[in-house]
Amino acid sequence: MMGRDPSPPDVEISVHPRTGDNVVHPAGGITPPPGARRLPPSSTPVSVNPPMGEFRPFKRWFPWLVPSFVVANIVLFIIAMYVNNCPKNSAGSSCVVKFLGRFSFQPLKENPLFGPSATTLEKMGALVVDKVVHQHQGWRLISCIWLHAGVIHVLANMLSLVFIGIRLEQEFGFVRIGLLYVISGLGGSLLSALFIQSWNLCWCLWCTFWLTRWHAVRTHNQLDEYMQIS
Repeated sequence: MMGRDPSPPDVEISVHPRTGDNVVHPAGGITPPPGARRLPPSSTPVSVNPPMGEFRPFKRWFPWLVPSFVVANIVLFIIAMYVNNCPKNSAGSSCVVKFLGRFSFQPLKENPLFGPSATTLEKMGALVVDKVVHQHQGWRLISCIWLHAGVIHVLANMLSLVFIGIRLEQEFGFVRIGLLYVISGLGGSLLSALFIQSWNLCWCLWCTFWLTRWHAVRTHNQLDEYMQIS
């Protein structure tokens, strides 16, 4: 009818959360007139899920302490095998891998881990409770955490340090990981001195055990946080 406004055109609302430019646009892509109503920017922050490639919780510190621990443990094991000198100090015919000369291993009946004798480990600083208590050799509580009973022992612990300790040092730094390593080893030595008093012990295993435990807990927490924001 004459004098009556035509029906308003259909409109569509385009929301752009990243730019805050929320504008009411007519349908069909027609440019809105200068007086078009603009919606206020949303005050609620829009969370954008990080891509999978950016989930890197272990990239904060450069690791140098844990690799130093690995090198120190391997060097001390080589020194222990040099001091052991199986062909000279044992029956030469019973040594394992004889072509290594003085680095050959003790008989498997004596040491199934392919390593030195108990006497050599005691000389190098293994935990002997009687000497700690009666001869006041408390330094053995620390020295024993750097010794290994054999090749299998040192390989298992060093692989754990390489694959777990390095990641923890990247996230937490060398101070925390160094303290955790030493305190774990010392705690294991004290517990062994109290409850296992008849063996010569090398307790690097306690260090790697608690590093592994911490790594498992932290990885679980990191994954939980990532799943929550996803």
